[in-house]
Amino acid sequence: MIVNIEDLRQRARKRLPKAVFDYVEGAAEDGFTVGANRRGFDRYLFRARSLVDVSVVDRSTTVLGEKLATPLILGPTGLAGLLAPRGEELAAKGAASRGALFTLSTMSIGTIEEVAAAAPTPLWFQLYVWRDRGVTRSLVERAKAAGYRALCLTVDVPAMGNRENDRRNGFTIPPRVTFTNLLDVFRHLGWVLRMSSSPRATFGNFVDLPELKRTDAVSVAQFTNSQFDASVTWKDVEWLRTVWSGPLVLKGISCAEDAKRAAELGVEALIVSNHGGRQLDFLPGAVDVLPEVVDAVEGRSEVILDGGIRRGSDVVKAIAMGARACMIGRPFLYGLAANGQAGVELALDILSKEIDRTLALLGRPRLADLDRSALRVDAPAILDAPASALRLVEGARRLPADGTQAG
Repeated sequence: MIVNIEDLRQRARKRLPKAVFDYVEGAAEDGFTVGANRRGFDRYLFRARSLVDVSVVDRSTTVLGEKLATPLILGPTGLAGLLAPRGEELAAKGAASRGALFTLSTMSIGTIEEVAAAAPTPLWFQLYVWRDRGVTRSLVERAKAAGYRALCLTVDVPAMGNRENDRRNGFTIPPRVTFTNLLDVFRHLGWVLRMSSSPRATFGNFVDLPELKRTDAVSVAQFTNSQFDASVTWKDVEWLRTVWSGPLVLKGISCAEDAKRAAELGVEALIVSNHGGRQLDFLPGAVDVLPEVVDAVEGRSEVILDGGIRRGSDVVKAIAMGARACMIGRPFLYGLAANGQAGVELALDILSKEIDRTLALLGRPRLADLDRSALRVDAPAILDAPASALRLVEGARRLPADGTQAG
């Protein structure tokens, strides 16, 4: 029986080959940041009010002017089509059916055009600024032509993170095939049979580029790997404004200085994110950075939290701290792996019902009723971390002055 996101996770683990499941779980190096994303939520406790009419609960919100039935955005996740055939299309349809947003990754298996044609939901497109700016411009123009509402620029990947399980499993570019991982794949014949109906198993957005001489999976992967550009700066954000006229979102903001700079440039939304702990290890949890970023932008940019969401109560905490909505990655991927579109819808239903229940029990029946007075801040929640890591939360031990602290 599946009653929460962890149940979906266990179902996904059973259905996927180890290398694919480990890719979804992927953590950089020691996995501290992945853990910090979850531990961060444990630091914040609720301050509930009683005798409030909560007979009607309203979890709706708006993001960049778009009305959402639930404050959830499906984040950009590369190769989601490895979890289910046409995985990105199924996830986008699942988001549409539940009034959520879907963000397509540049590194998707389904193409910009295929996903736009499949899903009626408002779509965002996630972008990297590639070494070849012509390729970057081409992707932006395709997203614009396909009707994507916002451009989501990922800014925290100047170099690829060190995900050691992927290296051990041979989940690399090009893939490293071993007897062990080959045997594991064939232990999951259900996955093999399902994936046999997939139209491709490579980065679909690059297959038809004129820059590519060969379009096999390895050649496409090698090309994209060569395109990551460590020289990207704020000037490239300004350049994107000349080729994209819609709302611009920056994903990967983790400090006040960058938040202020983005707001000064008129960036419409910022996603507080550490890439799900997949890039730089030993960052604080995203939720611990959230109040700093919200205060820094002073309402000039909308703020979205990405990282560690596993419960509806996590979403309520983030919105009480000033987030407009929350972005999820692994939770909807577990659902996609477990049961395709229906699994994505189940993941969204689980979180949405938990949001409703939390709002009712908290005595705040609408998301609009939430502010920092709904929270207390508890002792640091990294008790299981090495002592040397305690310094990472020294700057986040209290909420700003309008919050309520436990005493």
